[in-house]
Amino acid sequence: MSLKLTLLVLTQLALYTTVTTKKVCGRPAITDGIDELALKRVYEVGEAVTLTCEQGYLPSTATPRRMTCTGTGEWTPQSDLTCSPKMCPIPRPLQPLAMGRTEAPYKSVLNFTCDDGYVMQGANESKCLHDGTWSNQPPLCKAVNCPLPKILRDGRIIHDRPVTGTTVMYGHGWTYECNPPKAPSYERGTCMADGTATEPPVCQDVSCSIPTSIPNGFITFAVKRQHGYKEKVKYACNDHYVLDGQADIQCQNTGNWSSKPVCRAPCTVGIKRGRIFYNTRKIWIEELKPNRVLHGEHVAFYCKNKVDKCGYPVASTCNDGTLAIPACFEEPGRVEYNLRSKSLASEIQMCATSPPASPTSAARPA
Repeated sequence: MSLKLTLLVLTQLALYTTVTTKKVCGRPAITDGIDELALKRVYEVGEAVTLTCEQGYLPSTATPRRMTCTGTGEWTPQSDLTCSPKMCPIPRPLQPLAMGRTEAPYKSVLNFTCDDGYVMQGANESKCLHDGTWSNQPPLCKAVNCPLPKILRDGRIIHDRPVTGTTVMYGHGWTYECNPPKAPSYERGTCMADGTATEPPVCQDVSCSIPTSIPNGFITFAVKRQHGYKEKVKYACNDHYVLDGQADIQCQNTGNWSSKPVCRAPCTVGIKRGRIFYNTRKIWIEELKPNRVLHGEHVAFYCKNKVDKCGYPVASTCNDGTLAIPACFEEPGRVEYNLRSKSLASEIQMCATSPPASPTSAARPA
């Protein structure tokens, strides 16, 4: 029993040592564009394969080398084939929309849309095909048409531009006017993106309340009464105040007046000693009589560059009664002003360039 068992084990060991594992090659490594449908998963030693590009790709070499499965289970020599996608030329009118690109690779897709108020005629997308052509031509975007607006009872329609035929294009607009003294509930109409025209408004009686005065200003001429649609009232400002806004206000179709103007106040130049540049003249402050500049006018103050020992002007603007003085301006003392005026920033040599603005040079209020 013991002998038989020993012989059996020895026999099995001998059989094991005489069997060897057979080497094979797996599918070769491939890059994008190589036709992998023609490849098997396993190749026997000695089998050869030639890689090719799939449809829509161009090979990097005219005659790619064959690859052979060796006894070590490796491919040799490795193929240097690369496949580049074919390109479709982008139509010239679309190149600005394609960020300046002139062509697109195989399998690219162009998606088309039209702006609001335009209808697409053609396919909304196009694909780059394997032969370098597009599947569809770019579509056309045709403007929406609307029927002419309905007639306004007790009034008329004034088109922004001449109309011919029975339709108008998207974006075309018009104004509604009612027979006086009535006013339209809204004044403007248009051909809309959905192909419909604005419905006509209702003509109604409208009046605006008695106009009121404005601070530092007055109504030039007006009877204190209610006013009808589109009637106007004119404003003016007191002496030395500047009108900001439209002088005329108009009674609107809402029963409200349009925005009133504002009278902006003059400014005082808030220094006692120094020289300024105002109204194209370089003057001493005491020569400014009266001490007043109007809203919106500019005044330049002189500052000193102590490093380069030169002067430079810094402008400030009167804004409704406030004239800020530049922080760099140093008002001279009485002795310096009266006895050493030639050393002031306004009297010494002017700098070739003004220094750049900085947080410390911000204007300070007068």
